Amino acid sequence: MEEGSSGVEMAGAVIAFELKEASSWWQDINESPVWQDRIFHVLAALYGLVAAVALIQLIRIQLRVPEYGWTTQKVFHFLNFLVNGARCLLFVFRRNIESIHPSIFQHILLDSPSLAFFTTYALLVLFWAEIYYQARAISTDGLRPSFFTINAVVYAIQIAMWLVLAWKTVPIAVILSKMFFAGVSLFAALGFLLYGGRLFLMLRRFPVESKGRRKKLQEVGYVTTICFLCFLVRCIMICFNAFDKAADLDVLDHPVLNFIYYLLVEILPSTLVLFILRKLPPKRGITQYHPIR
Repeated sequence: MEEGSSGVEMAGAVIAFELKEASSWWQDINESPVWQDRIFHVLAALYGLVAAVALIQLIRIQLRVPEYGWTTQKVFHFLNFLVNGARCLLFVFRRNIESIHPSIFQHILLDSPSLAFFTTYALLVLFWAEIYYQARAISTDGLRPSFFTINAVVYAIQIAMWLVLAWKTVPIAVILSKMFFAGVSLFAALGFLLYGGRLFLMLRRFPVESKGRRKKLQEVGYVTTICFLCFLVRCIMICFNAFDKAADLDVLDHPVLNFIYYLLVEILPSTLVLFILRKLPPKRGITQYHPIR
């Protein structure tokens, strides 16, 4: 009996030692200025690469259909370029940003790309909603005003929260600001599930003999799944970020958590979506190519 107890105690001691070593490894990387710089420079490089891909695709589309103005597809790629380019610069100058005072300017610089990211992918939801309603012979007159209204409300609320934080840094205001972002992310996830799911189910009802039709079905299905999961994960992680100081993403000494977060909710989804939507529009006879007005 004593031998069995000793074995259990030894196994427990080994597990405790391994957990301590893992915790020490995580802490050592987080507190190391060298590792902080390496991780943030890797993030900057990844964002820069995605921004370059979006810009190249935008140029290719413009060369293919120069006779069209700012279409939905062009605006989508341009916003991707802006969002990822801004993130790239933020991570390049992360140490300088951490030293900015008052701290409200840090919040503005770090949160603005997230707002632009929401607008970028809300535009994709709008595009799919227009296709779905047009295919069902339903008026799309209210879609674009709704898109601009929703974005205006989101930006107005966030600006109001920034003004409150500029007046006085109240902990509850910081939590509310982060929870607002979580709510916006959940709203975007539901938007993709609603309109991406509707468009996918509608396309499934049509014959899929042609290769192009099958590709369009796969495109909608993949992008809907990726974007839904992206915004859902963002929502969950921001909720942890709001209430757990150890999960704070706005500080310099959490580089590993920052790397995981931005890789999952922005870099990887943007890369996959840009790859899936890489096909150039045809030169003539474009029926679902909508200019932004």
